Amino acid sequence: MEYTGQATSRFRFADILYEKKDGVGRVTLNRPEVYNAYSSDTLREMTEAFRDAALDDSLGVLVLTGAGDKAFCAGSDAEEFSREFLRRPRNYWKYQGLLSEALNLFRHLGKPTIARLNGVVAGGGNDWNLAADLAVAADHVRFMQVGTRVGLVDAWGATQWLPLVVGERRAREMLLTCDEVTADQALGWGLVNQVVPLKQLDRAVNALAKKLIQKFPECTRYTRQQLDTWKDLAWTLTTGHAREWLTVHSTSWEPYEGIQAFVEKRPADTKNLRELAAAGKSSEFLWGAPTKTCENCGAKGIPERFDYCGKCGNKLK
Repeated sequence: MEYTGQATSRFRFADILYEKKDGVGRVTLNRPEVYNAYSSDTLREMTEAFRDAALDDSLGVLVLTGAGDKAFCAGSDAEEFSREFLRRPRNYWKYQGLLSEALNLFRHLGKPTIARLNGVVAGGGNDWNLAADLAVAADHVRFMQVGTRVGLVDAWGATQWLPLVVGERRAREMLLTCDEVTADQALGWGLVNQVVPLKQLDRAVNALAKKLIQKFPECTRYTRQQLDTWKDLAWTLTTGHAREWLTVHSTSWEPYEGIQAFVEKRPADTKNLRELAAAGKSSEFLWGAPTKTCENCGAKGIPERFDYCGKCGNKLK
């Protein structure tokens, strides 16, 4: 193994763009059609790019951003979650391993990182913002945690790091209400370092990168390590548990209803869930609850409360 980076032309990435110029590396999430949400493949590519950037002594800074001007990152790919992880929780456990590896490489890159926030920062997208050393946002950027709105828990950075960055009360507000936070609010809260008009975003990021490159690299690396003490503590104490709980939880009704509602662009039916729970029927919302079999097509495992078969449309008895 050579302890050096490679030319970016040697990489064949589909979901990200990877560039190096004048001592600055840049990783761009290149999935604007899904608001730069990341899939398993995206995380694998990010990991490869981060590993290369860590080895490349010609790089003094790494910038993480998203393609276009609508989104920095909208978190995990909801389509992949609906298609794969709600059906095969063991694969969700594996996916979380990919996410953990990518985040750890990014955080322990050995050189400063800048989040260039060019649009919506939602859900897991804010984990990447929080993982970066510094953040510069365009003035139209909005921040939002969405976990409790889609049947999940933002346990891969936000629950650990938001209280450290913006304070306990503000972190609880973001995570429990899922309300939007504007760029100006984020600046006042310390969630970002600068807010500029979109046309000035690259100028501001480049100026910040230039400042960082002019500092001694070894001293910078150790300063970052010292600054990471509390983030590392919160992370290592919780993410292993989060990985196991989220895997098991993916088989329950909350993520099923939440993710499906998001994919189908409709409100999630949390009211019915609470009403059934109050009536002592919450077990109907768990996998393993009573089911029906369609007499017409033979489809099995249809929840007992369903009146029609989702496969053939036959009315169920």
